[in-house]
Amino acid sequence: MPHTIHLSATQRAFDLLFTIPGLIVLSPALLVLAAGVKINDGGPVFYRGTRMGMGGRPFGLLKFRTMVVNADRIGSPITSAGDPRVTPIGRFLRRHKLDELPQLLNVVAGDMSLVGPRPEDPRFTAQYTDEEKRVLEFRPGITSPASLHFRNEEALLTGPDWERRYFEEVLPKKLRMELGYFPGRTIQKDAVIILKTLWMIGHRAGDRD
Repeated sequence: MPHTIHLSATQRAFDLLFTIPGLIVLSPALLVLAAGVKINDGGPVFYRGTRMGMGGRPFGLLKFRTMVVNADRIGSPITSAGDPRVTPIGRFLRRHKLDELPQLLNVVAGDMSLVGPRPEDPRFTAQYTDEEKRVLEFRPGITSPASLHFRNEEALLTGPDWERRYFEEVLPKKLRMELGYFPGRTIQKDAVIILKTLWMIGHRAGDRD
């Protein structure tokens, strides 16, 4: 327990040390992206989705809005390949993972960490097994081993049974990966995950659409 408390405090310091300067440096780009979302269809810039955080506490996860207004009322909380609800600028943001940048504000607020299990919708966490619920012992993050492994997740979710496939096949694999990593995590290992994530984003930026 003392080790856990120490590690948690160290992770929080690590998060703030990099997140606050990062927000300052990225602020011009964030403003440009926010303007692009607003100009696209005049709707809200941000999407706030309810996700389950550490200890099973719900919080509002922030993203740049990539879908039509009220998309969550006209379809699944999971986005499939070729989802017609995604806007033109939304496709660009999602392809390059730029829609996740507002979650830096979630990190500052303490709801998330830079590295942590990706938070899920309450409708899915309610069906976790007892073993899978252990993932809620950790502060959710912007990136994780599972999010890197399933970086092209939307491409896997095709066909008429794509939502069932996510819940029965993809999600259990993601949870096993998270539970295999986070109980023994270290700041050094988290730093490697962050570097791999930045490399992935840079690699995507270099790809042609």
